[in-house]
Amino acid sequence: MLPKPPALLRLAVLAVSTALLGAAAPAAPAHSPTAQPPQLAHGNPYVETGLFFGTARPDGGPAVTERQFRAFVDEFVTPRFPEGLTVQEGHGQYRDAHGTIERERSYELTLFYPTSRARPNDAKIEQIRAAYNKRFAQESVARVDDRARVDF
Repeated sequence: MLPKPPALLRLAVLAVSTALLGAAAPAAPAHSPTAQPPQLAHGNPYVETGLFFGTARPDGGPAVTERQFRAFVDEFVTPRFPEGLTVQEGHGQYRDAHGTIERERSYELTLFYPTSRARPNDAKIEQIRAAYNKRFAQESVARVDDRARVDF
């Protein structure tokens, strides 16, 4: 037995609606481990390193001042990375070794360097982190490395 005409019409509308909704949906992103990012037209392969410097002292001493931080950059960072860097002020929080959440003024220092210089620059960056920890009695300086394409 065939459906009544209104039921047939409803089936047709449902089929067309479903087809149109499927056509309008965005394609799902490729999650394949072999999927390659699109190639950019500009820039060369670089490493972007972000260093995060807190200013509160775990021993309760006075916080690192802007003047002290700038002097540290001039003395320890600029000689190792004279090509350039960026410093941004911020406010962050950090759970210290005792479990206390410290909210503090902070600095983010960003460096870009060619991937061919990654190995020698790694040692320089670790020297900077160790010097800051020692000079200002810090537990750590966070480090984030990422790939980038850079054009000057």
